Amino acid sequence: MTTVHNLGFPRIGGKRQLKFALEKFWQGDTDSQALEQQAQTCFEENLRLQANLDFQPVGDFSLYDHVLDHSVMFGNIPERFVSESDTDLQRYFRIARGRSPQDEEQQHTCAAEMTKWFDTNYHYIVPEFDKQTEFSLNDKPLLKQIHQARSQGYTPKPVLIGPLTYLLLGKPKDEVDPLSLLDKLLPQYLQLLINIERCGVEWVQIDEPALVTELSPEWQQAYHVAYQALAKCHIRILLTTYFGTLQQNLKLATQLPVAGLHLDAVRGHSEVKQVLACLPSDKVLSLGVIDGRNIWKTDLSAILDWLEPVARELKQRLWIAPSCSLLHVPVDLDSETQLDPEIKRWLAFATQKLDELKILGDALNKGRDAVASELKANQQAVDSRRQSERVHKAHVKQAVSTITDRHLRRQSTFDKRIRLQKQALNLPLYPTTTIGSFPQTSDIRGLRRNYKQGHLSLTEYEQAIKAVIADCVDKQEQLGLDVLVHGEAERNDMVEYFGEQLDGFTFSQFGWVQSYGSRCVKPPIIYGDVSRPKPMTVDWITYAQSLTNKPLKGMLTGPVTILNWSFVRDDQPRAETCRQIALAIREEVTELEQAGIGIIQIDEAALREGLPLRRAEWSEYLNWTVNAFRLCANGVDDGTQIHTHMCYSQFNDIIESIALLDADVISIETSRSDMQLLDAFNDFSYPNEIGPGVYDIHSPNTPEVENMVDLLQQAAKRLPEDKLWVNPDCGLKTRRWEEVLPALRNMVDAARQLRQQESAAA
Repeated sequence: MTTVHNLGFPRIGGKRQLKFALEKFWQGDTDSQALEQQAQTCFEENLRLQANLDFQPVGDFSLYDHVLDHSVMFGNIPERFVSESDTDLQRYFRIARGRSPQDEEQQHTCAAEMTKWFDTNYHYIVPEFDKQTEFSLNDKPLLKQIHQARSQGYTPKPVLIGPLTYLLLGKPKDEVDPLSLLDKLLPQYLQLLINIERCGVEWVQIDEPALVTELSPEWQQAYHVAYQALAKCHIRILLTTYFGTLQQNLKLATQLPVAGLHLDAVRGHSEVKQVLACLPSDKVLSLGVIDGRNIWKTDLSAILDWLEPVARELKQRLWIAPSCSLLHVPVDLDSETQLDPEIKRWLAFATQKLDELKILGDALNKGRDAVASELKANQQAVDSRRQSERVHKAHVKQAVSTITDRHLRRQSTFDKRIRLQKQALNLPLYPTTTIGSFPQTSDIRGLRRNYKQGHLSLTEYEQAIKAVIADCVDKQEQLGLDVLVHGEAERNDMVEYFGEQLDGFTFSQFGWVQSYGSRCVKPPIIYGDVSRPKPMTVDWITYAQSLTNKPLKGMLTGPVTILNWSFVRDDQPRAETCRQIALAIREEVTELEQAGIGIIQIDEAALREGLPLRRAEWSEYLNWTVNAFRLCANGVDDGTQIHTHMCYSQFNDIIESIALLDADVISIETSRSDMQLLDAFNDFSYPNEIGPGVYDIHSPNTPEVENMVDLLQQAAKRLPEDKLWVNPDCGLKTRRWEEVLPALRNMVDAARQLRQQESAAA
């Protein structure tokens, strides 16, 4: 009998119950008991939704981040967060956010660094390691989940991040080698496994996605050391890999002393036969046959065509699952009542993916006849999508075919362009600006909601949004910012807003996916060829520019970010879809310039996010993504200044590609790393201008002037001061005005101090 299981489930709740409970707790509107009660309800609902599986994952549920949970479980708490007066929950949220609800007066704790989980849009809290790092086990929360699941009749399969992946994800300080900490960490993992086994658990899932990356011989050998040590416990380990192929790590993964191996058979389908040949005859093989990263229905008959021979060979040793945790997809398609019915039948969210797994399991265990009607309905939906005229548009494909190298180049080199731009803009040294968005208040969200529900006419809605924009521009002028923005009050999301106005996109109502903590995103769905039927931002931005004599940036989202933050069609190469989006954005850039907007920012927050996990594949990806940005940006005159922004980007290894974007100004997030991300510029002479983020917008703390001055002085050691801009590290959409105004006031003061210092020195 084939075993059917899951690697992880979304934890925010089908209606984002956990998100709202967290935010109420952080705001002081509820206490920890109410938060824990809501979390318990979400946890139990997740178990119920997975009741038809042979195992139910536990340990995948988290209040904020599962990597942070492991740091806490293994006692890896940075010294700055250690306080005897703290409760566990206070300490937990202070690490994640720089503040807990009980210490509103504290302004100085720097939250732990946050970055992307492999090549996904999920953010994790980065573990910190130094020479004094020690580990100690606190597994009570996990054991509590196990006991709760067992008491309700479930068969729990605890989910752990593997010790090597945990060490690889961390940030070493004091030049400590993370591998040198393995001997300290392994005894804690072994004791954890022993404690889990004592709970009556048969199988534990240990996630080692690091095995799909390029590992040095030292790291490969460390896997042998680690799993030989963990084999001393008799619990059965399912070693889980996902997000790619094993390649040179395939033999290593198949030969480790574990009871089973999970392979991502969506991204790593080409390796199934090789894994079968290498896997010892006593080991389970779990195949991730349902895409855990996208929302399209699986062609179940096609899967069964190649999976049935594997089942005959492995018999009870075959397990099937999604390719990875379903954390990366929305919870339930049945909640969607307004989706186009034709497109809806092409989709599967987390709950429906479990239904697909059940159909596959029944087909393998009972024969296809047992699920004939389900397979027929699935085939009809898959064929409908393939044959739909809504997907393929001849005029879009024709436009892409006409792209030439000429479309990818500016008229002049940067040194010539910047002279024209400086003369036109007349900005001071250390010019101040923001990344684009300002607080999305409940009033703004109410305006959009009332307009969509028909309670406001288009004219009433536009006038109300214009009033918000006018207020935002006025606040920026009072703060003394040098380059203003319109604040993006009309935008629900930096990607969704554009997708709503582009052909080839559709949207869900409740397709929320966790990005970090309580922050959720609702990715657009790219189902067909993309084109721009009309201007998207020109009216709003030209209105805002009419309110001020200062330069105002036109704000756009770049094609790579739109691609990487959407659920993308899987029936053509991603590069082709990206070129279609780039042509649409190029049209918008051109019209903004024609409307008199002299600075245009095209955000590519997610460019590095899509970087392949293996360096050997980087060149191809960077080539088409850089060209997509250049295609959308380079149709303007020399005097128009092009900006871009990137989030959580470690540039050291792709700095040359960043330079090839040829944006006149790039802004990046650096505050949580104390400008260490700018080390990339020590050995590379970056030719254009740059705005290193001087304060962390993901924390509610107000940055001090002195701290921002220090960060900018550090930046000036790496880059010429006349090329430095001053800005926050990201957009301000998620913050409140009472947090934003003092922070920006301090930022402007920091820039003025630096100008005064330079003037005095001159």
